[in-house]
Amino acid sequence: MATSTRPRVVILGAGFGGLNAARALAGKADVTLVDRHNFQTFLPLLYQVSTAALAADHVVHPVRGALRKSGVKFRMGSPISVDHKNKSVKLDSSEVLEFDHLIVALGSATADFGVPGVTEHGLGMKSVHEALMIRAEVMRRFEDLCRFEDNTRLSIAVVGGGPTGVEMAGALAELKRGPLKNDMAHAADHMDIYLIEAGPRILPMFSEKLSARAESDLHKLGVFVKTNTAVREIKPRQIIIKDGEPIPAEITIWAAGVKGEPSAGLLNLPVAGSRIDTDENLEVNHYPNIWAIGDINGTKGADGRFLPMVAPVALQQGKWVAKQILRKSSGQALIPFKYRDKGSMATIGRHKAVVQVKNFKMAGAPAWFVWLWLHLFYLLGGRNKVGTMADWTWNYLTFDRGNRHIMDSL
Repeated sequence: MATSTRPRVVILGAGFGGLNAARALAGKADVTLVDRHNFQTFLPLLYQVSTAALAADHVVHPVRGALRKSGVKFRMGSPISVDHKNKSVKLDSSEVLEFDHLIVALGSATADFGVPGVTEHGLGMKSVHEALMIRAEVMRRFEDLCRFEDNTRLSIAVVGGGPTGVEMAGALAELKRGPLKNDMAHAADHMDIYLIEAGPRILPMFSEKLSARAESDLHKLGVFVKTNTAVREIKPRQIIIKDGEPIPAEITIWAAGVKGEPSAGLLNLPVAGSRIDTDENLEVNHYPNIWAIGDINGTKGADGRFLPMVAPVALQQGKWVAKQILRKSSGQALIPFKYRDKGSMATIGRHKAVVQVKNFKMAGAPAWFVWLWLHLFYLLGGRNKVGTMADWTWNYLTFDRGNRHIMDSL
């Protein structure tokens, strides 16, 4: 048999999962990777762009650069339909890509949980554009506050007590305590940072001890942490909660959750909740040779719950689905995916972080250095690693943040 009959694989989405799958299949399949952007965003560090700690171009990496010399083709565009009978996907550029295997790795979108006002008055945390919008809004409101010499206050609320919300609240507090205080002390002193969590504690995926440590660290930074506080509605200048007085919020940052990217409808694939309905092998139920990985994947873990929407899941599934496709192409049986949980971590601020790997727990400066090293390790591109290290070193040594520019579209 000719060796040229390699499987044709189309991958939708160049995030952690899609890019990892493309690299794992390089040289073993004819791969085309599709994404609406020509860059991959390192989502775990977006909040640092929002809070002026990192330049935006340090958390993005060109997709073509990541695929150089791999033989993988790239198309910038979005899928608009899938022809399941003829095994082809149509892009918004009108190009039609034929496939033997289709990997859907479209990621996630902000979930508002039906709370009124989130879309209109809340700022999400899913793209570089949104991060720059948050940074511009914070700096613009700070500049407005600098005009007042009375007791006018600026309130910024972060909704969601998971790692993203905790990291965002801590970073805002450090921005206020350091660079903004040096810029205009009176204005910085009149800024309030709130972290709002519907559940009984922040970081519920960590042990109670580490959650309490994180909350204590946030209090030391001046953050008002409000647990057992369910949001009923977001208004332009305040947050209405289900029980109690409204919370003032000139800026509301929504970090309360994500859902599968709502593109499955366009692809005519079965959904489970907000995700694509997949079996234990990562294959879409009743759709052989179509796979879903990452945040949009609907495979459940041993506990019967969906796997968490975090980068390690997508990275592991990207490599795994490549092996599955090659196994299927050579007539071998598929193997169920098993997620290896390598733990959770969150940083609160300088020398303040929490790390938990099964029963191993760490907090404080050692955890902070582990967090820094791991994020630097997974960041794509030598230029980004050097630039991020330079920014972090400058911030650490000077207590300053040099990326305080208002650079949105206005």
